[in-house]
Amino acid sequence: MQHIETYIPSNRAGGRISSQRFRESFDQKVEETVNRYDLLLLVKRVGKQAGFTPRMIQLLDYYINFTRDIDWEEGGQPIVYQSLSKTALDMGVNERQIQKLEKALFEVGAITWKDSGNHKRYGQRHDKTGEIIYAYGVDLTPLAEMKADLESKLQDKLLYDQAWMETKRQISYYRSQIRACVAEAYEKEDERAGQWALSYDDIAVQIRTNIKLPQLIEMLKAHKSLHGTISEGLTKYDVVKETKESTCSNVQKDAHYKYPKNKQSNKLDTRKAEPSKFSDKSSNENREDEQSREQTSQNAVQSSGLQHITLKQALSASSDRFQEYLPFEDREVSWSDFIDAAYRLKGELGISQNSWANACVTLGRTGGAICVLLTDQASQREFNRAEKPAGYFNAMIERGKSGTLNLHNSIFGILKNCTTSI
Repeated sequence: MQHIETYIPSNRAGGRISSQRFRESFDQKVEETVNRYDLLLLVKRVGKQAGFTPRMIQLLDYYINFTRDIDWEEGGQPIVYQSLSKTALDMGVNERQIQKLEKALFEVGAITWKDSGNHKRYGQRHDKTGEIIYAYGVDLTPLAEMKADLESKLQDKLLYDQAWMETKRQISYYRSQIRACVAEAYEKEDERAGQWALSYDDIAVQIRTNIKLPQLIEMLKAHKSLHGTISEGLTKYDVVKETKESTCSNVQKDAHYKYPKNKQSNKLDTRKAEPSKFSDKSSNENREDEQSREQTSQNAVQSSGLQHITLKQALSASSDRFQEYLPFEDREVSWSDFIDAAYRLKGELGISQNSWANACVTLGRTGGAICVLLTDQASQREFNRAEKPAGYFNAMIERGKSGTLNLHNSIFGILKNCTTSI
């Protein structure tokens, strides 16, 4: 019995699968002369922002070096007609991997193909001019047309990177401030210090480039919030706040460095063992030293006239450089913001951390901040400028210790000069 078999044609037509985009790429020419290496650098800088992986860029780099400058002039057509096998050997991979990379480059709009009838890659250049007489292979003309789009994406990437780095810098600043404030709280034996430390540990994750900008912004908000909470909690130790709330003209002791003590009960606690004469003597000496330091700091603050300076006056007397360190949020600036700005500016003035700590011990945090303000003004004045701001700052603190520092007169003098100049 004879069997008749029906032939079913294969769906594979052979060669490259056509598409609207592929058909539109036929006979494209370079519309405007471009520098091929500037174009390659643009691709490398944009990278993943435009869909280019490192392996794609590597192949594109290889192909661009195969072309010549004349191919990238107006009306030119940069075609790489080296065989697929030779390219694969040079790249150290197989032909299939090169085909996959070429397809990826086509999908991002960087290349197309000018195929021969049998899909072989070959071509010829003019012996004298170097122009391509005919060529079949990978066409890089679409890459030249991507220049404007790549430049736009690069600009977006630069703005993104700038915002990312600035956000990271702000987080680093707030982290240093939070750590310093927590350490201060522990020094003051504040019962909230442990809770603040745990809250900081929860947000103090290591910042890597895989963290996106929106996540980084949320981290910054969390750091700002925690810093504001701790700073607000520490304001009760601020000497200026104590002097403003005091009904008498005498300055209270600097609570920022001397935390208050509970009043002793007049009732004798029989449960406590009687201290030995040695421990009692040591305790008396410590109390005397502490009282002496308190009295010295109190005298320094009172003699400096710090209690006569308001926040509004301090802000009005600050320079433009000082005000750049103040927060830009739409809210009222506090003494805590003012102190933070001074702390950040001190590094620009060359004032060391030890000098800042010395100032805070002598005059309190607000007094130290006022000294930074005056040092900043002295370093910018036209006549008799302070050439060594750090030395000028330390000299002010020494005068504060000796009781010859008049901060309020200096602030009032700056305000008077500002009014006169207007």
